[in-house]
Amino acid sequence: MAPTQATGGSARHSGDTSGTDAVAEPVLSSADIDTASIDTIDAVSSRATVSVQLPAAPIHDIPEDEQAVAIDDVAVQPDYLKAGSTASTQSVQVIATVVTTPTASVEPAPASVSARRYETGGPESSALLTSERLLDGAHGTRTPPEGFWRKLVYDATGQRLHLGDSAQATARKELDDRIRKHFAGGARFVPVLTRKGGVGKTTITALLGMALADARDDRTIAIDANPDRGTLSERIGRHTDYTVRDVVRDVDSIRGYNEFSTMVARDETRLDVLASDTDPLLSEAFNADDYDTVADLASQYYSLVLTDCGTGIVHSVMGATLRRADAVVIVSGSSVDEARLASETLTWLERNGYEDLVSNAIVALNTATQGSHMVNLGEIESHFKSRVREIVRIPYDPQLAAGSAISFKDLKPVTRHAARTLAALVVEGIPTTRPTRPTPSSTERPQ
Repeated sequence: MAPTQATGGSARHSGDTSGTDAVAEPVLSSADIDTASIDTIDAVSSRATVSVQLPAAPIHDIPEDEQAVAIDDVAVQPDYLKAGSTASTQSVQVIATVVTTPTASVEPAPASVSARRYETGGPESSALLTSERLLDGAHGTRTPPEGFWRKLVYDATGQRLHLGDSAQATARKELDDRIRKHFAGGARFVPVLTRKGGVGKTTITALLGMALADARDDRTIAIDANPDRGTLSERIGRHTDYTVRDVVRDVDSIRGYNEFSTMVARDETRLDVLASDTDPLLSEAFNADDYDTVADLASQYYSLVLTDCGTGIVHSVMGATLRRADAVVIVSGSSVDEARLASETLTWLERNGYEDLVSNAIVALNTATQGSHMVNLGEIESHFKSRVREIVRIPYDPQLAAGSAISFKDLKPVTRHAARTLAALVVEGIPTTRPTRPTPSSTERPQ
């Protein structure tokens, strides 16, 4: 610091011409400081200008998070001025420049999934190219919601706003998932039976098969094992001239599904039906061995095999049917005697070693039979709930009452829902895995 020197070598203001009687002059401390303009106002003498060097402002490295909220003006604490005996007021204006050291740029993290995986080292496998990864957020790849207004909003927003399915659609899809339960270890067999005819057993078999085939991706077949000329094939729209008797006769020539499929009738739901003999004289010849032959062959090509057991439970086919059964459906009418006979069917099964089938059974209560309006259906259901796993009411439907071919899609919604509920309950009671049943060598055929 170099203050202005007067004659004689003492530090004085530049405008001071007096001698020894002059006002005491301020003494400035010495420091290594940067140049700044300071206007000093003397309370007694005239205005004077003094040049003062202040300490340099320390360089402060400001972190990025602090720099984002920093203010332009930074407070500076200059060195003090040591005044003389006479106090004076001084106005100091400091102009400071903040110098920051630029921080090294930080590269952003890779945005894509593949880039992040690449940095971890090693090439990606083809299994990582999933549709969820590649089509995420792409228009046109999402399933539109079900429901008029939800679909309207989805389309109006360019497929950006997805409100989800309606409650009805959600319930339907949940029921589909229950019906589509996967099985491993061979075909599953579900006989439909009762002690009394005329309660709608064949109709229930057709409804159950249609509900299963309509929802599942694998194959379902319904075999008419009625020894008294069954009518199961008449409950579907397409007919065939082949019967179970033809399968037994031509079993050695059937070497794949193509040959077997020519002997069945296929419904619009993809349900295959193998008809019984139409000639009563020939149908009596269909016995337990014949059923085993047909069942062994069907098990090679189908995941679910339903059996319409016909009237009664003591004919020769019944034993072969029950030995293969994974679950059973008992059909009951809604009259007093029909309900009693269905309950006696359960008793017969229990006394003949099929207690497990009874406790896991489903009772289909057909309310389209005579006497439904006079009977307390709740009491019938209460009775069967004490003996079986579940009961399903099959409501009256004009299409079912006509006794003709059933169009599953044209049934009343409540009837179709009842059939699907029955299918879901039956599937839930079937074990998911079990050892594959052995196939007799006489009927073994290449797939």
